[in-house]
Amino acid sequence: MSISAAMVKDLREKTGAGMMDCKTALAENNGDMEAAIDWLRAKGIAKADKKSGRTAAEGLVGVAAAETKAIVVEVNSETDFVARNDAFQALVRDVAQVGLTTDGSLDAVGAATYPGSSKTVVDTIKDAVATIGENMSLRRSAMLTVGEGVVATYIHNQVVEGLGKMGVLVAIESTGDKTALNQFGRQVAMHVAATNPLALNASEIDPAVVEREKAIFSEQARASGKPEAIIEKMVEGRLRKFYEEVVLLSQAFVMNPDLTVEKALKEAEKDFGAPARITGFVRFALGEGIEREQTDFAAEVAAAAGKN
Repeated sequence: MSISAAMVKDLREKTGAGMMDCKTALAENNGDMEAAIDWLRAKGIAKADKKSGRTAAEGLVGVAAAETKAIVVEVNSETDFVARNDAFQALVRDVAQVGLTTDGSLDAVGAATYPGSSKTVVDTIKDAVATIGENMSLRRSAMLTVGEGVVATYIHNQVVEGLGKMGVLVAIESTGDKTALNQFGRQVAMHVAATNPLALNASEIDPAVVEREKAIFSEQARASGKPEAIIEKMVEGRLRKFYEEVVLLSQAFVMNPDLTVEKALKEAEKDFGAPARITGFVRFALGEGIEREQTDFAAEVAAAAGKN
């Protein structure tokens, strides 16, 4: 298979590896991008925490909360200029608020009646496209609820109250003091914003992700030339370290790195006045996983010159 310069460039951006290493990785894996990333990681050339997608979309993430539930929504626009528009900000805020009256699913939020209107949220956004003059869309939404306790919220890079570039929800089940629960929950939400865990606990991690990591760790360990029994223990050790890095309850708490999040929660129970359990979290980063089309300005100019 022919390996194009664009493919090499894409792999470099995703892994931080050198150009020749990227070209070799792609050649060794018949142009398969994901396989090439794994190949580079196994060789110790690429880091595991490099993201395969680059944040590219603009818009805002909105958060709204009420009693024992909270919702986070993402509404995208083409430019950051529109995201700073008062009308767009009001739109996102209203979408989050009306979302609280639904089950939080994208379809339900989109079909909800927009406040002060007889139209749905989706139709209202379509009307706003004509008014503001830029393409917009309700991309995703998520809701967390608790029977007793709180769903704490946090907005990172807040633009105005309840709106920003990242929104986090953390659900804590407890009969304890709600003020203390909210304070601790907000700290955990800030932690989630900073560390971006994959799951609440190890059992919730996609088995395919675990198998992929094990395969990479095994190849790295075998490169050491050690006996198979030693390799097995090395892989187990690296998997434990992997869980400590990506599982929320096992991560070192950013507010007190001497404790895991789980142990910090246990210590905080004396402030709550009751046992507590983190039951879930949601983290929306604006444009996460969306690739913006890359244009070569020089090529465009050359092409335009050729037409004249």
